[in-house]
Amino acid sequence: MEQWIEHLFIGLPSLVLFLIIVVTLYTLGKGADWLVDEAVALSTRWGLGKAVIGATIVSIGTTTPEAAVSVLSALQGKPGLALGNAVGSIICDTGLIIGLASLIAPLPINRQLASRLSNVQVGAGILMVAACFPWSSPAKVFSDGGVLPQLVGVVFVVLLGLYIWQSIRWAGSIPSDTESTEETHGEEGNALGILVKLILAIAIIVVSAQILIPAVSVMAERIGVPKHIISATLVAFGTSLPELVTAITAVRRGHGELAVGNIIGADILNVLFVAGVSAAATQGGLQADGQFFQFLFPAMVFILIVFRFGIRVSGDQLKRPFGVVLVATWILVTILSYVLSIEMH
Repeated sequence: MEQWIEHLFIGLPSLVLFLIIVVTLYTLGKGADWLVDEAVALSTRWGLGKAVIGATIVSIGTTTPEAAVSVLSALQGKPGLALGNAVGSIICDTGLIIGLASLIAPLPINRQLASRLSNVQVGAGILMVAACFPWSSPAKVFSDGGVLPQLVGVVFVVLLGLYIWQSIRWAGSIPSDTESTEETHGEEGNALGILVKLILAIAIIVVSAQILIPAVSVMAERIGVPKHIISATLVAFGTSLPELVTAITAVRRGHGELAVGNIIGADILNVLFVAGVSAAATQGGLQADGQFFQFLFPAMVFILIVFRFGIRVSGDQLKRPFGVVLVATWILVTILSYVLSIEMH
């Protein structure tokens, strides 16, 4: 979709393009405000913690575009792109987004629930690596890579349903954080109405991101930014934009648990939903070439373990020093990936 939109934008005058960027930035911000309000209202209405709403409903909404892109890539004969999208998003979500969010303000967490969800997060990442590993010829892992089989993709989709069910069960056994909410949103109608508004808010964010990235890409090319720099930054960054906007807005409005839940959930869904559905829809599965095992998979698991360790040593907040560690880890991983890709070519 973004390529089609970018093709439309190429013929537009720069002033019109600039206005499109301004308008989409505004709608992105307003959509995020609306999403956070409705997510908090839903957590109040259902008696679930904001972290659980963020880790399930909000995460499903913000990762659906990534799943769509990955499934289309796999069906079009680009299974490596589909898997790379999932792995790259996990690295960006965990390092950059949670790191930036905790730098804005310390993120409150329910340590018991966050630990359980983070265990699933790390486990899902390791499970994906194990599923792709060529167990029949391990000596060729760094040269030939492996495959995420179609059957395993189906198993991942089943595990997705179990994850959502288990998250709600865990939330029910832990005191909710909704008692501290100043507004009960009792006047905002029933849970179904709030859920519909939440889905509309997610749609606004996703569509705005789909329009913004091609517009900025075309504008950047016009002012002389090299094409390879654009693809390595804006395009890669674009798939995580909904999670970034949602997390920053949630923190700014004092709902840090929603931001943490959204990112943990997005990471889990990138494995079980994005990679799972893509593999299930592709007869040959998703190809993970040698570079995945040389760098991408180790980088993903490393950054997930750093985040898990941060939750373990934190009290009831993820504080700014931990945000510095996460962002620094993301920067290191990003620089190394560019250096390695240049050396390989």
